[in-house]
Amino acid sequence: MTTYAAPLKDMQFVLNDVLQISKYSNLPGFADASEDVVEAILEEGAKMAANVLHPINQSGDKEGCTRHDDASVTTPKGFKEAYQVYKEGGWQGLSFDPEYGGQGLPYLLAVAVSEMVSAANMAFGMYPGLARGAADAIYAHGTDEQKQKYLPNMIAGEWGGTMNLTEPHCGTDLGLLRTKAVPQGDGAYKISGTKIFISAGEHDLTDNIIHLVIARIEGAPDGVKGISLFIVPKFHVNDDGSLGERNTVSCGSIEEKMGIHANSTCVMNFDDATGYLLGEENKGLKAMFTMMNEARLGVGMQGMAISEVAYQNSAAYAKDRLQGRALVGGPAEPDKPADPIIVHPDVRRMLMDHRAFTEGARAWMYWSALHADLQHKAEDEATRQKAEDYMGLMTPILKAYLTDKGYAHATNAQQVLGGHGYIQEWGMEQFVRDARIAMIYEGANGIQALDLVGRKLMKDGGRAWQSFFSEVDEFISDNQGNEELKQFLDGLSSAKKDVEEATQWMAANAMQNFNNAGAGSVDYLNMWALLCLAHGWAQMAKAAIEKKAAGDSDAFYANKLITGRYFIERLLPDTVSHLAKLKTGADAMMALPAEAF
Repeated sequence: MTTYAAPLKDMQFVLNDVLQISKYSNLPGFADASEDVVEAILEEGAKMAANVLHPINQSGDKEGCTRHDDASVTTPKGFKEAYQVYKEGGWQGLSFDPEYGGQGLPYLLAVAVSEMVSAANMAFGMYPGLARGAADAIYAHGTDEQKQKYLPNMIAGEWGGTMNLTEPHCGTDLGLLRTKAVPQGDGAYKISGTKIFISAGEHDLTDNIIHLVIARIEGAPDGVKGISLFIVPKFHVNDDGSLGERNTVSCGSIEEKMGIHANSTCVMNFDDATGYLLGEENKGLKAMFTMMNEARLGVGMQGMAISEVAYQNSAAYAKDRLQGRALVGGPAEPDKPADPIIVHPDVRRMLMDHRAFTEGARAWMYWSALHADLQHKAEDEATRQKAEDYMGLMTPILKAYLTDKGYAHATNAQQVLGGHGYIQEWGMEQFVRDARIAMIYEGANGIQALDLVGRKLMKDGGRAWQSFFSEVDEFISDNQGNEELKQFLDGLSSAKKDVEEATQWMAANAMQNFNNAGAGSVDYLNMWALLCLAHGWAQMAKAAIEKKAAGDSDAFYANKLITGRYFIERLLPDTVSHLAKLKTGADAMMALPAEAF
């Protein structure tokens, strides 16, 4: 019973008016992304999301994937047909290098399309999403021969892809992995081991699946320094590009899980499977993180996308459901037996929390995706370096915060529906179940917070966050005197000061006691996220004010400013409480002996 319509007006506003992507028309890919082209692509993506993908979201959840006696897996009814539409539309190659069959458009545009796909059907979106991550890793670290052999079919959507990291005895601590690789003397390796939680590990959507597998070569150092990454195709690929015999990799079972039932999350068995080294020997982590960073941004986007579709359905319900009367001003609809529940302040609180987050998150995500493009395409080294710094800094924050809040807002949307939100036929409980995994996979959110304080905070002497602080300061300075923007500038300035104070506290106390870093890491990440949202909202507010000043009377811009004001007044002050908690350190948190738990 759920519906989804891509928020095209909001997407185009961020792309065209806030980020002003036309300014980058001198860069590869952007030259072809005119406003008309972007509008056409988004409109076609919206049709696919609404008419092809979302109608099979609930049915796919109920049916799930089926593993057969021959270890093959079939996806739910309608998924093969939907994937054909996706493939034939060229969506997989939207931003890939034309040398390998891609369209070469900005990555930013691919992210916008991915938002629609994930919002419409999160489980479906994981199939092409995993393939993209694998293709990116091959593109970044593969030999010319490997690129020519695998990328054209992956980019065309003919072949899928996966990443195989987790094993039954180890998750985040990859140094404990046991999967082994034995050199065969001809450049190939025999890969043996078991991987678990492998999304899209086996399915019937593509002719081949290119598994990327981390393993330890015999005699390699212990720990993460001995990890290598391998290409292990489901079917061997002949020199002429045709498919050969089946490799000895198979799906042992499908995980029984809380949500994303329509995605085949598999236990994968590698029994002397033939694999090929990707990147350098014992340097697999470097290649793996190309894949992981792509995946983490995609997972953050999933949190935002679930938030969007849950908001749409809960807002529609709130405008339709009659219950009680307005608290002020008499009945809102006196000709009806009760007023719609959207008149009640607490329902408004949940919906406004939801909306203010989602719209701010979209601006922040698209801003980050733009920097992913600039990292590779900018004409000067300084811009490329700053973009690379921003991507390293933002990846853990985006992944953790957007998925935490995406889940929280899915549950709030469920709450808006009351008892109906708990009933399967209304679809809201599926959003909650699907959203939950995003907080866990591709690095649990607590790990993202530790990555931020342990690796990103002082990387290159803190160059990334210092650069971002300077950019915030410059925006505030450039817009001083704009009275309509003052509330946003003041909020942005206040949030920056709180994050600065938290950063100074971390620098002074974390090295003395590493538990202080661990204890405050989640609060610190949340403060950063709120600052980034405030930055996005300030940029959107400026653009909306300018549109109004130019005579545009569209209510969209007035509503944007109202929603932004709500964010500044009701959500941004959380930086203060996070700072207070962070500065208490780890003493009380670590005081209880383990046996007391």
